[in-house]
Amino acid sequence: MPLSHKVVLITGAAHRVGAHVARELHAAGANIVLHYRHSAEGAQALQRELQARRPESVALAAADILDLEALPALVTRAAAVWGRLDTLINNASTFYPTPVGSVSAQQWDDLLGTNLRAPFFLAQAAAPLLRQQQGCIVNIVDIHGERPLKNHPVYSVAKAGLIMLTRALACELGPQVRVNGIAPGAILWPEQGMDQATRDKIIARTFLKRQGHPEDIARAALYLIKDAAYMSGQVLTVDGGRSLNS
Repeated sequence: MPLSHKVVLITGAAHRVGAHVARELHAAGANIVLHYRHSAEGAQALQRELQARRPESVALAAADILDLEALPALVTRAAAVWGRLDTLINNASTFYPTPVGSVSAQQWDDLLGTNLRAPFFLAQAAAPLLRQQQGCIVNIVDIHGERPLKNHPVYSVAKAGLIMLTRALACELGPQVRVNGIAPGAILWPEQGMDQATRDKIIARTFLKRQGHPEDIARAALYLIKDAAYMSGQVLTVDGGRSLNS
């Protein structure tokens, strides 16, 4: 169990990609702090599932990551459970269309807040603890941080900022802390739904001609934590080649 005794805080971990990352890292021996905001039922179910395999190995932490004052407290609670913090995974995200001409200040603050501001202030709060363990940060970015998604300018800007934040934090926190990112492509469809024709078009633009799986992101996270000892400031693109196919 290569991550035995390591402690990992994952934001937005109750469902979707975050839950798959939690399962992968837990199977590798890590103790997991599952952060959630509203998804208490999903977080509790995942905690029961994982602790059935390894008791006393998963803790829950509820917080609104748009509340700046809550972020240092979230990190403190996560580190207090097992007395250390080895990895922060900034996974929590909001995603919805914001066509130009319709964008409100609230939408701007929400998308930038969850996708960029919260990862920065969580990293800032976690940095002293991560330095003690020679730990790392993994940011879940997006291929649309490099190539804007139509009708999603604010989301695309936020993820572009998170890519730069990944590089900037690698510069600021090295040599003790490594910081890398993962840019998913067609892994899970948006929760608000997407028509089949659009899905087929997206898949057709991948080189592999198929949709990816959340486990692909989870395995990439495990690699960055466990094996990428000489990587920092990098973004792994996990999209079946879609971002290269213009």
